[in-house]
Amino acid sequence: MLNKSPVAGDPEVGIPAESSPAKKRLSKNFVLKACIFATGLAGIVAEYVISTLASYLLGNTVLQWTLILSIMLFAMGVGSRVSRYFRNYLLDVFVTIEFVLSLLCAVSALASYYFSAHLPNVALIIYPIAFVIGLLIGLEIPIATRLNDVFDELRINISAVMEKDYYGALLGGLLFAFVALPYLGLTYTPIILGTVNFLVAAVLFMQFRKLLKYKKLLTAGLALVPVILLTLMVTAEPIVLFGEQQKYKDRVIFQKQTPYQRIVVTQWKDYYWLYLNGNEQFSSFDEERYHEPLVHPAMKLSVSREKILVLGGGDGLAAREILKYPEVKQVTLVDIDPAMTDLAQQNPLFVKINKNAMNDRRVNVLNQDAYIFLRNANSFYDVIIVDLPDPKTVEIARLYTRQFYSTARRHLSKGGVLVTQATSPFFSRKAFLSILKSVDSAGFAAIAYHNQIPTLGEWGWVLGVNVPGLTTDQLKDALENLDFSDIPTRFLNTDAMISMVHFGKNTFADLPNIKVNDELDLKLFQYYRNGTWDLY
Repeated sequence: MLNKSPVAGDPEVGIPAESSPAKKRLSKNFVLKACIFATGLAGIVAEYVISTLASYLLGNTVLQWTLILSIMLFAMGVGSRVSRYFRNYLLDVFVTIEFVLSLLCAVSALASYYFSAHLPNVALIIYPIAFVIGLLIGLEIPIATRLNDVFDELRINISAVMEKDYYGALLGGLLFAFVALPYLGLTYTPIILGTVNFLVAAVLFMQFRKLLKYKKLLTAGLALVPVILLTLMVTAEPIVLFGEQQKYKDRVIFQKQTPYQRIVVTQWKDYYWLYLNGNEQFSSFDEERYHEPLVHPAMKLSVSREKILVLGGGDGLAAREILKYPEVKQVTLVDIDPAMTDLAQQNPLFVKINKNAMNDRRVNVLNQDAYIFLRNANSFYDVIIVDLPDPKTVEIARLYTRQFYSTARRHLSKGGVLVTQATSPFFSRKAFLSILKSVDSAGFAAIAYHNQIPTLGEWGWVLGVNVPGLTTDQLKDALENLDFSDIPTRFLNTDAMISMVHFGKNTFADLPNIKVNDELDLKLFQYYRNGTWDLY
């Protein structure tokens, strides 16, 4: 590098001042700003891709998004500082950055999936990738601004470059949320993202090739990068499936990334497992030990069983149990992810397991957020069954708050029953007790019960009855005397119910000190994170 100061119009700096016709000059100005727009689009999508990837492979969505975005923003600052040391041949530098970004973005997900099978902690791959991509994005804008200074005076130049970059970021965010992640998933979105960066480099190369210093090297890049991108496109799915498979001990037979979660189905012999974001939801080996206790105690205790609301339960297994009652006239099932409910309605495996419950004329499936549905609902229900994932994230922990259960109670008929899955009283006892206290604080007569599920471990539920003045002892007696002989169950009977409402010594010893889960203080999320899940 030379130590001379850059001067607009110097070919070694970038785009020279020229006396070409206004039309040609305008065309070049438009091309450069279009490329800046595209880099803004690609940059924000890169941030979202890496953040989503980290959330899936490392868990804890809020923490991973915070860390990845912070790392990338810091790296962008470092990149901006480093850009000052590039004083000559800025156009060559910018095209090279786009080539490198193209390859790095394209390979980011594949490398993460592949090394997740070989490294004890894939963060060793994801975080460095996030830093380097952020560094290169940070280099882009200052260099693009210096390239554009031949077209605009300083005041307009800076605002124009930042404007196009931010507009591109908006479009990139929308495309990621509504197109890329739902339809391309984490398998192909990074490769398409890399293609955008390559196209930026290609357009600049073609438009300004006479101004490039290292034409031969960049021509080689122009030929080689698309070959690599095409190769990655062809090999992407096998690589992702390989990495996916290493996360599970059984054979992966289905996997899909949706805007809300990653759905994976595995098979062992004639049994099947459903995982959402890497967490087991059920196994056909023993799922009746979860779904029968979830549904039947609440159905039996309720004064009426005509209108049932299921929040979550997109696999249709809770609906299957509900439909065993001939008096049921309407089941409203609210699950946020249409991909999950479509699977339950259309996939032959799920249809077989849920006995085609999701296609029963009495079942009305709504793909909405459970909390928003409850806030806007104007109906009353006899039983509300909350079959949601564990509160591993802040977003899901909101669906276990005092306010959520209070809202649910307002939609319960007198004598109606609410039941919620309540995570494990063994692996996360404080979280289990917090859910119990939260249901109780919402005005229910509440009681906890549990069962041993071989593939899940000890699991718990909390049941609340909308009857003022009912004591826990009265509720416990009522549960112990339930008769399930008229329902075709595979596991649940009166003896099993009696055992489920009894707990070992000291399970509730510190209940008075456990905090209610409140929207303004999500203690449940903290309790859950501090559980002993590593033992499982």
